[in-house]
Amino acid sequence: MWALIFWLALQEHAAHFIGSPEGGAVETSVRHGVLWLRLLVETTGAAVICLGIVVAAWQFARTLAARQHSDNYSQTRLTLARYLALALEFQLGADILSTAIAPSWDQIGKLGAIAVIRTGLNYFLMREMKEERTTESGAAGSDE
Repeated sequence: MWALIFWLALQEHAAHFIGSPEGGAVETSVRHGVLWLRLLVETTGAAVICLGIVVAAWQFARTLAARQHSDNYSQTRLTLARYLALALEFQLGADILSTAIAPSWDQIGKLGAIAVIRTGLNYFLMREMKEERTTESGAAGSDE
């Protein structure tokens, strides 16, 4: 009996906090959740870029100090390219999240343009990294 009374009281009070689907509270909650998730994903992408800059700058400083300029510059570039490629993926994911809930045609068009640009950048970064690896493995094979 007490459990039933507690359950009914809980439902009555929960309606004030949660709201009904008819009132749009659930949709608003989902929207807010997606916006927070988008912010988290964008922040992660920015953090990856920041980390990549720090790592590449450290490699660059070590290269300058060691005075081994020719080979290690490409390694530094590849390191930064890897971080940028990963960050582009996070940023694209954040853009997709921003248009996930009831997008307008304008938002869909912007997402399409951003997706094409970021995918193109990512493609060329990956291609350059692959070419650099091929060049390095060819140079390593000729040294032996």
